[in-house]
Amino acid sequence: MSRPKRHLWLFPGLFLVATLFALAGFQKTVYAAGLAQGESPSGPDRFTTLQVQVTLHEWWLTAWEDNEVHCQLFVEHHGIPSHADVYNGCGEDLYDEWVEKSKACDLEDYTLCKGYYWQALGETIVDREVVIPLPDAQVWVSLEECAPDETGWCTLPAPRLVLTGEEPLSDETILGIQGLVGTDTFSCDGPRCDFILNETAPEGIKLIFWAISSYGDTSPIFEAVVRVITTDSGQRLVQKRYIDVLSQQWLGKPNATCSQAWQSFPPPEGLPAWLSTPQNPDGLQSDVSYVYLAGNLIQQGAVSVNACEDGGLLSDGSASPCGVEAASLAVADWQNRFDTLIFNVANETEVPGQLLKNLFSRESQFWPGIYQERLDVGLGQLTEHGADTTLMWNPSFYQEFCPLVLDAATCESDGYANLASAEQALLRGALLQSVNASCENCPLGIDLNRADFSVAIFSRTLLANCEQTGQILQNVTGKPAGQSASYQDLWRFTLVNYNAGAGCLADAVQVTQATGQELNWENVSNALLPGCKPASSYVEDISQ
Repeated sequence: MSRPKRHLWLFPGLFLVATLFALAGFQKTVYAAGLAQGESPSGPDRFTTLQVQVTLHEWWLTAWEDNEVHCQLFVEHHGIPSHADVYNGCGEDLYDEWVEKSKACDLEDYTLCKGYYWQALGETIVDREVVIPLPDAQVWVSLEECAPDETGWCTLPAPRLVLTGEEPLSDETILGIQGLVGTDTFSCDGPRCDFILNETAPEGIKLIFWAISSYGDTSPIFEAVVRVITTDSGQRLVQKRYIDVLSQQWLGKPNATCSQAWQSFPPPEGLPAWLSTPQNPDGLQSDVSYVYLAGNLIQQGAVSVNACEDGGLLSDGSASPCGVEAASLAVADWQNRFDTLIFNVANETEVPGQLLKNLFSRESQFWPGIYQERLDVGLGQLTEHGADTTLMWNPSFYQEFCPLVLDAATCESDGYANLASAEQALLRGALLQSVNASCENCPLGIDLNRADFSVAIFSRTLLANCEQTGQILQNVTGKPAGQSASYQDLWRFTLVNYNAGAGCLADAVQVTQATGQELNWENVSNALLPGCKPASSYVEDISQ
């Protein structure tokens, strides 16, 4: 990236010195001890060893026909050696023969047995060196001299971005911080590096940085994207600046949801209501005459429809006009019963609370069962394809959920994409069941505990869809999603992905890109193929 006309900054070093450099138009780079100019960082390389006592269990793999020992194994776990133990310790050929020939035998006439059997020889305690990784050096990003007003604009004249190195090892120190701003190198002595902030291009500027440690290695390489918007000073005594930082190392106000995945900056004037979370659960309250919800409440006996000649129901199971009127109070109460939970989940996962509420409204009208015997289940009407997206594109959720269903070692070593198809199907089925609150023996036919639990599941599902959406745009355009579409429209694309699937979204984005049109909601929604078109009204409903 070339340096923008209105420079971001930037002269690292002590702040006062940097200020003088900026005023004089003078650039200077001081290279820290440890790395020469242009040299690549080594990355973390730190560990220690501990002496521990280990109990080894000795086993002999012995042939039935002549009692000859063919392999001696020492394993650290109780029980006979595993398949992996035999393969690694006895070799592939003996392993194959052991698997093929070692069947259960009648010990009353063991002369008929073929293959091998195990003999336990006892235990031995040995000293062993265990390699322990040590924590890596870190570099944190913060903002100083900003004093933001109620809308987030800095009011002080010279806000600065600060990189701060942290060395977790007590006997070591940070010698310096180095990196790139756009294509320009920088380097600072010691654990701190300050930058003056001037206006950037709308997409911001990329900052790559790392710390140099006296341990002899460097921290991991970190990244940040920084956007600075300035007001026209005019008659103002102080020019205001609005500063956004997208980075895992950012210590300031949390980034807008999915902004890091997309490298997308939300508008400085704030987000629309549908992408916001109110100050308290009361802000989520609604009063909509939901005919499907009313029909379910009537069918479950929660509403008296004695005054309705039609029984309060239409042939499709939704409420008739008389049923809607009879169920109005129950419907108003039910559609708000999840508000506090939605509010809490929104604050925990940073998925906008109003977005969650709007999605549940459109998908299920807040009835958390199975919709008319279809395969869509729960408040957010999860499908098997949707469960696959959640497990594939939200790795942290996968790591939490998988051990509840499969062996923990399998979950940790393989990852969802590398599981056998049967294991993947088992996980998808378990996830669908976890959000399906239908329950024949429960009051109103709904397991409310499971319904409550599912709110967090759907929040994590939305996060998975935003990750996949970002990758789709990256694949089509060759650049981060935030450089092609606005933050609000990326959420609209995410809702298409959630509702209609990645194929529908990818096709529409490709058509829009191929015809040279801007990747905005109007153009992408118009490019949706006929079978995907319903997603357009779906998004419009949720984003109102």
